[in-house]
Amino acid sequence: MMHHGDSSMKLTRTLLTSALLLPAFSSLAALELQTYNPGEHGIFPVSSTLISDEKQAILVDAQFGVNDGAKLVDMIKQSGKELTAIYISAGDPDYYFGLQPLVEAFPNVPVLASESVVKHIEATKDAKIEYWGPILAENAPQKVIVPKVDNRTEFVLNGGKIEIKQLNHPQAYLWLPAEKTILGGVAVMSDMHVWTADSQTKQARMEWVETLDRMLELKPKQVIPGHYGHEIPQGTQAISFTKEYLVKFEQALDSSTHSSQVIEKMRAQYPVLPDDGSLQLSAEVNMGEKSW
Repeated sequence: MMHHGDSSMKLTRTLLTSALLLPAFSSLAALELQTYNPGEHGIFPVSSTLISDEKQAILVDAQFGVNDGAKLVDMIKQSGKELTAIYISAGDPDYYFGLQPLVEAFPNVPVLASESVVKHIEATKDAKIEYWGPILAENAPQKVIVPKVDNRTEFVLNGGKIEIKQLNHPQAYLWLPAEKTILGGVAVMSDMHVWTADSQTKQARMEWVETLDRMLELKPKQVIPGHYGHEIPQGTQAISFTKEYLVKFEQALDSSTHSSQVIEKMRAQYPVLPDDGSLQLSAEVNMGEKSW
């Protein structure tokens, strides 16, 4: 009899414990992710992702052309969510040149980035607008918006966290622990030649590979690459693709005396990737033939 009473008490205790846990869990409604990528309609198929709970949202990255920035404005308005921040994960122009229409539509929403990203933008924006302005033509920003420095390592939406991993590192990325989702930013690409013109030393490229290994250790269920071809690949494919490409690119650099050989070797290994000029520039820069 004693034994019976004991087990029912145990049962009640378990029920109580789970009842205590319930409110915490019920507020943990999964965050929703909506990614915009212009694909072949843009100069670069760059990703911007709206992360939202039931009421509010944060936009990660702001596109290259102002026309695509305007598409983000539409996407945010259609979501019905209140935009609370725009976070720029990288200092390359295809992550922030599209800010102008967003800032016009949401003038009170802070535009934020880590210290190193802001410094990178401040140091390079004039040269970038000079180079890309004529190429973007009517889609170039009339005014380049520089984010405010924000070195926080996480953003919290209702019940959901967005962690900034490797803050102030060239391959910083975002991690949503509950959703097991990575926003790879500049560190992850898919279905295209990997842009290495900004990773000009062997050490920088090796650190990039180490970052990709750390991403894999998180065992993500979904990875949204900063740039991708036709669609977001399944699982961790984009991380593996980027890592394998960097390893092969390093081998090509080591075994070549001229960029043309590097290009030939990479094209032979990746015959179906679109030839958008990034391989040529990356090869020339990393063989020391061109400064960038």
